[in-house]
Amino acid sequence: MKNARIFDILDEFRKPETADKEVFAARKNGKWNSVTAAQYVETVDQLSLGFLESGIKKGDRVATIVKNCPEWNYIDMALLQIGAIQVPIYPTISDNNYQFIFTDASVTYIIVSDEAFYLRIKDVVNEVPNLDTVYSIEKVDGLRNWTELLDRGKNSGKKAELEKLRNNIDANEMATLIYTSGTTGNPKGVMLSHRNIMSNADATIEILAHNPVSRTLSFLPLCHVLERIMNYTYQRHGASIYYCDNLDQLSEYIRDSKPEMFTAVPRVLEKTYEKIVRKGRGLKGIKKAIFFWAISVGEKYEPWQKGGLWYQLKLSLARNLVFSKWHAAFGGRLNAIVIGGASLQERIARVFWAAGFKIMEGYGLTETSPVIAVGNFLPGGVKIGTVGHALPGVEIKIAEDGEILTRGPNVMLGYYKREDLTNEIIDKEGWLHTGDIGRFEGNFLRITDRKKEIFKTSGGKYIAPQQVENKLKESAFIEHVMVVGEGKNYAAAIIIPDFAHLESWCNVKGKKFESKEKIIKDQVIISRIEREINEKNKQLDHTERVKKFVLLADSWNIETGELSATMKLKRKFLMRKYAVLIESLYVNAGFSAKV
Repeated sequence: MKNARIFDILDEFRKPETADKEVFAARKNGKWNSVTAAQYVETVDQLSLGFLESGIKKGDRVATIVKNCPEWNYIDMALLQIGAIQVPIYPTISDNNYQFIFTDASVTYIIVSDEAFYLRIKDVVNEVPNLDTVYSIEKVDGLRNWTELLDRGKNSGKKAELEKLRNNIDANEMATLIYTSGTTGNPKGVMLSHRNIMSNADATIEILAHNPVSRTLSFLPLCHVLERIMNYTYQRHGASIYYCDNLDQLSEYIRDSKPEMFTAVPRVLEKTYEKIVRKGRGLKGIKKAIFFWAISVGEKYEPWQKGGLWYQLKLSLARNLVFSKWHAAFGGRLNAIVIGGASLQERIARVFWAAGFKIMEGYGLTETSPVIAVGNFLPGGVKIGTVGHALPGVEIKIAEDGEILTRGPNVMLGYYKREDLTNEIIDKEGWLHTGDIGRFEGNFLRITDRKKEIFKTSGGKYIAPQQVENKLKESAFIEHVMVVGEGKNYAAAIIIPDFAHLESWCNVKGKKFESKEKIIKDQVIISRIEREINEKNKQLDHTERVKKFVLLADSWNIETGELSATMKLKRKFLMRKYAVLIESLYVNAGFSAKV
């Protein structure tokens, strides 16, 4: 089932036999409210007509700052089928970036979810040159409500115009404009066509065909291109999508909605795993011993390999005694998790696979719509530590310097108004230079680091910091870590401990946990984390080993700028923020580790 344009997905829902099918569900006041296929297409068409009545034309840009909900789809499809361009924006960016995007894209309308989202942009909207109106989905004093658009659509006389517009949209036209935050300078607007996105959706639905699901949960922001592609894929697959609009209540939403699949970034899975392990640490006697024995069994798991009769017996016992409880916590029906945005720790991937959850790790960029490579559900379709095979229809090659290059129908039209930057990233033969370093292991692609993040020590040795950081983060005591050492004679690390785990560990050991600031100065804690680093150092090359480290009580998150929207380190920002501290690690400050 192939669709040339994104809104062609609606053709299936327009059929009388699918009218009563549940497409979406959203929770309000503790109750799930369903949306049928008939309600979906009716709302989309009314909203398209409402947009036309309001003066929105083909090619106009409409910015959306909208949480995960069925309304996101109504707005998305309504704009797509009249040829207008949605500019989806994260609610966590800075005022300067909002100002730049609104102005650069020449947005004429902005749609926000509610008052909280509006307050994030309130100080800059008056400075947007072409802005006509700000609409809100929820009722907000002083803002026009999006139901006005629906009301206009109900009484519109532009149905023939809508049909003409819909029929004349070409698959190669721009469908969306997504701004990505660069490490330096202003955000770049990525122009993606219907063809770009649907080529990705065609390939991913073929993968999903080998693991059919009927209900999914969506909680990654829909402005994130991976969640958006999966949103389209689930619709085409015929699965109901349940929306989580509050990440603080994610565990509750998962238990309540009972999904069979969802998409996540690695940090979500890591934090879930850490929470499970903390509960295990709080067990007593034989229960605690069985829990950690099951974890050790899981850490040896290899997908699609039986591992011998003895291992199968142990795995079966571990699943019955321990991992079955994990399934209950995930609602009882979850069987697959799609991971993207960053690298997942191999140890965690193995344990979740052993527990009965298929972890599908993938790789891509906003510029590639986004998937370049991903695992699949066929036997042998996953190799832990890699990001799977090239997506069907996508070419991948490794340049002489190790950079991953790709080309195919998923590669963007270019950067908006920035032909110079487009020519920098896409060469004359159509190969997009990803900026990532990787290698093939058979047909599987392994990502090793970012090209610009690899640094050279004063001894002339190269270090790929992401590899070292991922190894150190295998420790339950470490939440975030940044490895440094460019131009220096050894690698060092800034570490944010996992304070929830530390507090749990202290409770078990009968040690008082007063505050983050005090605990990181406690010699017992310093020595314990030093021991963790020493153990991980043994698994690294000599030049990669961390010789000094410092513990901080800071919080690294998206809002304060240390992490990207996909929870990756914003290294340049951190290097500036901690410049003095980093320099001190090469004088006398910091704690030494054995190398």
